[in-house]
Amino acid sequence: MFITPGTPRVVIISYSMNYGVKNCVWVALGDISANFIQATLVIFFIGSFFSDHPLFLNTFKWIGIAYITYLAYDIYRARPKDINSKEISQKSFFSFYKDGFLVAGTSPKAWMFFPFIFPQFIDFNTNYVAQFLILITSYVVLDFLSLIGYAMLANKLIVWLKANPKIINTISACVLVIIAIIIALTQQY
Repeated sequence: MFITPGTPRVVIISYSMNYGVKNCVWVALGDISANFIQATLVIFFIGSFFSDHPLFLNTFKWIGIAYITYLAYDIYRARPKDINSKEISQKSFFSFYKDGFLVAGTSPKAWMFFPFIFPQFIDFNTNYVAQFLILITSYVVLDFLSLIGYAMLANKLIVWLKANPKIINTISACVLVIIAIIIALTQQY
């Protein structure tokens, strides 16, 4: 599940190539923070709410589509970093964190993942809080490591793209727009 490409991975790849791996740590922290909050809310508070009120999940879907489209535009117009440059990025750590948090937090896929997958591994008749903590800790660590792995791999790819550095931004922006369109057309709640 962690290795499969999705919106957070597309964002982390593009950010790695434009801003460096170190800044992607903040994107990954934003992503896993949103996932932790989503899992906690879904398992302990609102899991059945989504089943009973699909309009709420549909609203999240459209907010996510709008934000993904905005990120596609932002990535497309970003100036790729020179791989020989030691230039500090123009975005703040909070901005990187926010982007990771919002991409993961508005993802309908994530809101559906936790109520469908996590309960299969939790016995609610025993100490389910401890089980949840073990499960979410494992999830967060593995997700963080996979995101940083994507960032490191993308940073290595920039050497290959040195001749035409704008190409990855164009590809990433197009992939984000395609993901937004697919979400809009296929995910019905």
